[in-house]
Amino acid sequence: MNNVLILHGWGSRSKNWSRVKELLENQGYKVFVPDLPGFGGNPSPSSPWSIDDYVEWVSDFCGKNNLSQFFLLGHSFGGGLAVKFVNSFSGKARALILVGAKIRRQKSYRYYLGLVLGKLGKLIFFIPGFSFFQPFAKKALYWLIGTRDYYQLEVGKAVTMKETFKKIIEEDLTPYLSQISVPTLIIWGKKDNITPLKDAYLINKRIEGSKLEIIKDGRHVPNMETPEILAEKIKEFLK
Repeated sequence: MNNVLILHGWGSRSKNWSRVKELLENQGYKVFVPDLPGFGGNPSPSSPWSIDDYVEWVSDFCGKNNLSQFFLLGHSFGGGLAVKFVNSFSGKARALILVGAKIRRQKSYRYYLGLVLGKLGKLIFFIPGFSFFQPFAKKALYWLIGTRDYYQLEVGKAVTMKETFKKIIEEDLTPYLSQISVPTLIIWGKKDNITPLKDAYLINKRIEGSKLEIIKDGRHVPNMETPEILAEKIKEFLK
C-alpha cells in the first residue's frame, strides 16, 4: 500500500483536506491527515510547543499507525514541519511534497510600522471612549504586520497556542533545505499572498533536484480552492 501522510497548515484541520484525500484514495493511495495538536479535534498542548515538539508528535503518530515508509506532504506551517521531520527522521519519507510551505518569516517595513503603531495604540486606548475601537484596531494591526494567524489565536484566547505560534515563527528552516535528499515536489499558487512566490524559488534552488509546479490562478490553500488540480499534480509526481 502506498501511504501518504499530509500535515495541514496553521489554523487548519484534517477535514479541509477531505477532497484531496478522496481523490488520492481513488487512485489507490492510503491517505492519513491527522489533526495536529491544537487544531481541529485535537486539544492544545499543555505548554507551548516548538517545531521539534510537533516533529516528535508526528513520529509518534507514525509509530501508532504503523507508518514506516510513506510519501510526506506538508502545507504552509505543515510544510516547515515536514522539512524538519525529513531531516530528523531520514528514511521514513519516500518523497516530499511542499505546498505553499512556510520556511521563514521575513520582517518587512510593514512589520516594523505595525510595532510602532501598536505602541502608540496602547497610549491612545487609555483615553476615555477609545477602548470601544480596540478589537477592530487589533485586527487591522495584525493584518498590517502580516500575522493574521496570530489574530485568529487572539480571538480564540488560546494562550498556549499563541505562545506556540511565537516559538514556531522564531525558527528559520532555510538551512535544513540543502540537507534534503529525497525526491521533492514544490507546489505553489502564483497568487499566494501568505507565502510569497519567491520562497518557492528559494526552496527549489536549495533542494537539489527538486521540481517546482506553479498553479497559475492558485492562492494559499489549493486543497480548498483547486483540490482537483492539486491532487493531479501530486498523483503525477508519485507515479
